[in-house]
Amino acid sequence: MIVRLFAVTLLTWMLGFAWFAIFLPQPLDGRPTDAIVVLTGGAGRIDRGLALLQEGAAKRMLISGVDRSVRPSELAAQYDAPERLFSCCITLGREAIDTRSNAIETSRWLERRHFRTVRLITTDWHMRRAALELRQAVPGRLTIIYDAVPSRPSLTMLMREYNKYLLRRAAALVGI
Repeated sequence: MIVRLFAVTLLTWMLGFAWFAIFLPQPLDGRPTDAIVVLTGGAGRIDRGLALLQEGAAKRMLISGVDRSVRPSELAAQYDAPERLFSCCITLGREAIDTRSNAIETSRWLERRHFRTVRLITTDWHMRRAALELRQAVPGRLTIIYDAVPSRPSLTMLMREYNKYLLRRAAALVGI
């Protein structure tokens, strides 16, 4: 009986992992939202957010998880973006240190501004867990549009992220 239970558990994990790895979230079109939220930590995330903001896909953008020593002018120079864009439309979130605190920081930012739709930008392999954390942190009605930055994650990276996702789902089920 124990062997069968272990086999069923392993099979379920493997099928879930196959779904997780094969059907990674994809980038979306430039449909408008009230705001854009970019989670730092991966290549192409800030570039994607800045491009969408400059195209008019949203009026405001939060970059969550920015180091305290980084100044807006440095980011503007690094990403070849106008400094006025950073002064008018971009908030640098400096409180977050991990995915869960990204969600908390984003929730506070969204609440203060009363936005109804937000485009979440993060790497494809990170999107499901980031969206789960954000859904847990945001009270009330909010439409979250997933806009994943494509990547080429290793098998190890995918397995690690899948396990984190499963653990976070289990924690959410028990109210943690």
